Amino acid sequence: MTRVALALATGLYSGYAPVAPGTVGSVVGLVVLGAVRATGSVAVEAAVLGGLLVLGVWASTVTERAVGRADPGIIVVDEIVGMLVTLALVPAGWGTALLGFVLFRLFDVVKPYPVRALERLPGGWGVMADDVGAGLYAHLVLRGALWAVGTA
Repeated sequence: MTRVALALATGLYSGYAPVAPGTVGSVVGLVVLGAVRATGSVAVEAAVLGGLLVLGVWASTVTERAVGRADPGIIVVDEIVGMLVTLALVPAGWGTALLGFVLFRLFDVVKPYPVRALERLPGGWGVMADDVGAGLYAHLVLRGALWAVGTA
């Protein structure tokens, strides 16, 4: 099971990218979103988001134990889920997806209150929760931007 958890936690090993693994994981999140959106089903999008969140907590906890470090950089399932949260139910063409990507990366790096505090949750919960929080901030700003230009 450790191998399965490691594959999931690292976004099918994309977390081993030598430079900016979190950014690479966010790109994987866009790929996952594209695949999910191709189904045309809001229910599938919600199920994938919820399923990856739950499985991400488990996989992150197992991976942290396996490598002996809290929130190691190889874990990127949190970035994948963060991107899905950012663009959840947002009509996303390439421009909107790119803006969502930039906003998510910004909030993931800056970690405004209370996002940084979420990192202190135990195990995989802390790994996942701060990126979900960053994704929520990015989602709200993205929605506001879309509303401001009249496309929301």
